[in-house]
Amino acid sequence: MRVVIARFPFDLTKSGVLESMKGVKPEPVDGESVIIGRRHYPVKQVGQVITRQDRRDFSAAEVVRAMTLLGFTCRGLPQAPGAPASTPGLTPFQRASAMLGEPAPESVSA
Repeated sequence: MRVVIARFPFDLTKSGVLESMKGVKPEPVDGESVIIGRRHYPVKQVGQVITRQDRRDFSAAEVVRAMTLLGFTCRGLPQAPGAPASTPGLTPFQRASAMLGEPAPESVSA
């Protein structure tokens, strides 16, 4: 499959990516990641290995898009510890209060 990463076209296949990443030790994941085989690799590490370009030359989104098109599972940024899950039906004030760990006021009495 032809994908464009950092304005350069690459013909990538799932088996080719698997072969390229064979024997590569995953770096610690602190952001977006790609699951290749049974290992979680940082997106930028995968991009560097498969394109042989400097990590500053491409965005994580470009690699995530390419890996998703090839059928790999990509994970987003991990949720901050203590951050509430998205709760529909809350006002922006209530959501901000929950993020700060404060109980949201039920109503203001006059």
